[in-house]
Amino acid sequence: MIVEMLHTEGCPHAAEYLPRLRRLVADAGVPPSAVRVRVVTDATEALRERFLGSPTIRVDGRDVDPCGHARRDYGLTCRLYAGPSRVSGTPPDDWVVALLRGNGSVD
Repeated sequence: MIVEMLHTEGCPHAAEYLPRLRRLVADAGVPPSAVRVRVVTDATEALRERFLGSPTIRVDGRDVDPCGHARRDYGLTCRLYAGPSRVSGTPPDDWVVALLRGNGSVD
């Protein structure tokens, strides 16, 4: 399993989210070495990586947002996640945990 966090340089949401992501991964019994953090630096890379904004979280290549597969608004922007109860700069834990446990949506 590979858990990716893609982000832009200096993204405050990415910096605050990384410890939480590592905790969710550990709680799911996934080795810490599964977490990969990458910086997206330009528009070409954003398009190639299908980068929907910072931070983007993927598990085995699947965006944690259940609707992420349908989006095409790639670019070097801040990302907002429209969770069930609020909009946030980070995804709801439930979305991440669902993919970590192998029962999330498929892009």
